[in-house]
Amino acid sequence: MVVKFILPALIEAKERFWRSIKYSLFPPLGLATLAGYLADDDIAEIIDEHVEELDTDDHPDLVAIEVYITSAKRAYKIADKYRAKGVYVVLGGLHVTALPEEAARHADTIVTGPAEEAWPRFLADFRKGKAEKLYSSNTRTLAGLPLPRRDLIAKERYLVPNSIVVSRGCPHGCDFCYSNSFFRGGKHFYTATLDRCLVEIDRLSGRHLFFLDDNIFGDREFALELFASMKGMGRVWQGAATVKSILDDKLLDAAVQSGLRSLFVGFESLNEQSLLKHGKKHNRVGDYDRAVSMLHKRGVMINGSFVFGLDADDKTVFKATSEWAISCGIETSTFHILTPYPGTDLFNRYLKSQRIMDFDWDKYDTRHAIFTHPFLSKDELEEGYWKAYEYFYKWSNILRSSMSHETFTKRLRHIAYVGAWKKIDPWWAMIIRLKQLKLAVPPLEQLLQGKGRQNQRKGARTRVSALHDAAG
Repeated sequence: MVVKFILPALIEAKERFWRSIKYSLFPPLGLATLAGYLADDDIAEIIDEHVEELDTDDHPDLVAIEVYITSAKRAYKIADKYRAKGVYVVLGGLHVTALPEEAARHADTIVTGPAEEAWPRFLADFRKGKAEKLYSSNTRTLAGLPLPRRDLIAKERYLVPNSIVVSRGCPHGCDFCYSNSFFRGGKHFYTATLDRCLVEIDRLSGRHLFFLDDNIFGDREFALELFASMKGMGRVWQGAATVKSILDDKLLDAAVQSGLRSLFVGFESLNEQSLLKHGKKHNRVGDYDRAVSMLHKRGVMINGSFVFGLDADDKTVFKATSEWAISCGIETSTFHILTPYPGTDLFNRYLKSQRIMDFDWDKYDTRHAIFTHPFLSKDELEEGYWKAYEYFYKWSNILRSSMSHETFTKRLRHIAYVGAWKKIDPWWAMIIRLKQLKLAVPPLEQLLQGKGRQNQRKGARTRVSALHDAAG
């Protein structure tokens, strides 16, 4: 059987604000995992439109397409073209789960929710010629999850080929989160087995890892075991966690000792009442400064996430948020305009109150205002969003922010990291065109590592070696 997996390009990856490096960070790990369920004699390929051109002149037995909201139109176009040639098409992903009836018009089969249990059932039925129109997960478990088919990934096209996921979902229930709706109908958060995670980590070359989990600290006991097992591997890694989990000294220390050097943190808002209204009860604004300090004292850089457009926001929110992040020395910030994604509680609430004014999925990219706000116009929200980015990433503010660190070395690290991420786009575009992203990996590892933290790749090996031996 010949199977073609496709990740269509997000619409924002083709707009005038497109940044080549942003869309060349991570390979499509979800599709590589689905490929892991194929038989040994199946032939498979993975095409990621963000980094390569898609050729639709072929005729595989099966085409599987992962659909996000801002790639939906492109995904449907690809699906329709293959179906017109008689190729069987299956669609899955966040947008398919949110709007299954819409997606079903462009597919022979759709898979909703997490696919670990539903996808192999579909494959078995497809081989028998008895595939159904809809598959949804009956159970939520990562037991028996195959390792991703990394041999199908063009590693040279990505800055972070060593991305990894060890859990699914998030234990929290923010009403604007797409993840919540995706996992509706079963467990919202669960992890893989520790042994499987260690085997996968050990098979990744180099030192750098990026955990793509929504919350790597989400299961405290699992995280402690994972970090203890990774200690001594000589890894440097990045991931995402909540403010609340960062305040756990034992957990944070274990993460740093295992190689944590950069963390994506969902601060979202400086207004606690706004956070409570959206179900983000685990964020306490009074804890923000402490969380930042705890990370920086341990040499961990921060990518802060912030959302504009919560009901309490006014015209001052954009500069105030940027100014706080600058004053705290947060290295990078990611700003978003609140986006009520279909399938979320926020979307349903805004739809009922007639606040959604645009149903063009291409604009659901967190850069456009697609709902009515009590105090801010559409133009004010969008202009404020762009001004926040411009203000935060001004060289003068990057330098000012770096001064919040105690030592010259940490200040220099701050400037170098931010400058590399936001100020050298032509250079990134050039090395991407030359397919030389691998040249940027050693400097990235060194920058993340910082000074005086060299670990040898030793210890933690006995268990991993034993696992390899047991696996044959």
